[in-house]
Amino acid sequence: MELPFYDTSILALAALLIGVIMLVKGGGWAVDSGVFIASRFGISPMVVGFTIIAFGTSLPEMIVSVFANLQGSSGIALGNVLGSNIANILLVLGSVAIFVTIKVKISKMLIRDLIFMMAATILLAALLIYGDISRFTGGVMVAILAAYILFQYKTADKDDFKATENDGTVFKNDYLAYITLFMGLICIAIGAEFLVKGAKVSASLIGVPEAVIALSIIAFGTSLPELSTSIIAARKGQVGMVIGNIIGSNVFNILMIIGVTVLIKPIAAGSFSPQIINFDIWVTLLVGLFFMLILFIFGRISRVVGILFLLSYIAYNIYIYIINLG
Repeated sequence: MELPFYDTSILALAALLIGVIMLVKGGGWAVDSGVFIASRFGISPMVVGFTIIAFGTSLPEMIVSVFANLQGSSGIALGNVLGSNIANILLVLGSVAIFVTIKVKISKMLIRDLIFMMAATILLAALLIYGDISRFTGGVMVAILAAYILFQYKTADKDDFKATENDGTVFKNDYLAYITLFMGLICIAIGAEFLVKGAKVSASLIGVPEAVIALSIIAFGTSLPELSTSIIAARKGQVGMVIGNIIGSNVFNILMIIGVTVLIKPIAAGSFSPQIINFDIWVTLLVGLFFMLILFIFGRISRVVGILFLLSYIAYNIYIYIINLG
């Protein structure tokens, strides 16, 4: 029995509200515990952002992509990843830069991570053009990510990033910090799921095609963990964690999410919309390249650039709605 339009709308809005509350609360726990753990072990906040926080904030994308592919919607799985990577840079960094100028120190670690992010994006573009993404390819993608993370931790102390200082958040013991981090990541995953479900129902009520949902509403919803944790981290002065979180999330979205998704069920050629190959993957590449060049040339993302990022994100979403609804 279907619920009346009014009741469905109320439930969808409630899911959106619960999702946002859990994202903000979980993001605060994740950042506080992440900073504490980094200060205890002398790990760069950028490394923490690239690995622990990025993994946690990428969980919603993984949940959505795996289930979508299992249900035969590989286009949603791919669109979710591409849309999230675009949103991470244009929406998340754009929003943060409006409130706080993001200044970075150009180091070997930053250069290496940005190049690795672009290499992962180029790999995905090549796989999409080829067509099939097999289980073997998925295993290789996950292995590459695991090897790179191990390399990061082994070489972190050789980079010129200073270990983060505790910002006043004190845990009685290390175990409590780990539990808080775990609870924060769980809240992020559950909160994003609530938000995505609410967004999908809201979209269906107003008649938005599913193809557009993956690249816009679902991608937006699953990028909110990155948005909430990045804003919270920026307000605490942890800019390195913000950059690390965005770069790491984009890498995780491709290598881990696509890798795990195809390990469970391969993606066959022709099972997704041609728009993903003809347009969206190239937008993802251009946005990543633009982001990398801005950091290399200026060493910061100013308020003006942040506004341009946000306007570009809005323009992209308007365009994909026009071409799909038109």
